[in-house]
Amino acid sequence: MTGTLDLPTRKDEAWRYAAVEKLRAEDLTDWRTIDVAAGGTMREILVVSDENAGEIEIHRLRVNVAEGARCEIFGVIASADYARVEVEVTLGRGAHFELGGITVGGRDTVREFVTRVVHAEPEGTSNQTVRSVHWGQGTGNFLGSIDVVRHAQKTDAAQDFKGLLLEKGASVNAVPQLEIFADDVKCAHGATVGQLDEAARFYMAARGLTPELSRRLLVQAFIGDALVGLKDEDAQERLMRAALDKLDKHL
Repeated sequence: MTGTLDLPTRKDEAWRYAAVEKLRAEDLTDWRTIDVAAGGTMREILVVSDENAGEIEIHRLRVNVAEGARCEIFGVIASADYARVEVEVTLGRGAHFELGGITVGGRDTVREFVTRVVHAEPEGTSNQTVRSVHWGQGTGNFLGSIDVVRHAQKTDAAQDFKGLLLEKGASVNAVPQLEIFADDVKCAHGATVGQLDEAARFYMAARGLTPELSRRLLVQAFIGDALVGLKDEDAQERLMRAALDKLDKHL
């Protein structure tokens, strides 16, 4: 891909809140394609941290999940001025997709998850949970699309996004999109944005916890929701540490 004409703009729905002004043609990496065989299981762990990130980090995955197979993607975006994890998943009959994503950051960084899940056959299930914690002028985004084709009956799909703003000036954006052509499905999405629970902080302070520790524990519990579906304790600890290492410098 060469030349500025190939670069996306904010007029493109999937790049609506992206830091497109930072992009160069060489930043748009090719899609990495993964095929999960029938009945198989695939897990991808993505960590964008100070140890391995440049100024711009873009990861693009295209996953085909065959009948009865399972795909899990868990990731933390905690570094890079602009970082994006983009995932396209096509589900076969009875297949499942699980996403757990965390974005954290301050300054004027932009960090985002962008997904498109296509339920191409009946009885597929998907669950996406994303948590964003930002401060300064930092921005966290989740753009999630669920497409259910006409014959994909008995589909069960869900998205859940929550954003936590630690300072004025930070922002989060959630754009859930559902395109459903089948009539026997369960599809749900939810998005909320807020600040730390002051009542909970007061409760913890009344029991002797310092303000700093109370704040840290509340944030840790908040982002931990995104990792509930990850049944590997070592991987869970690695992802939590990547997020908290960034947060500890601010909290």
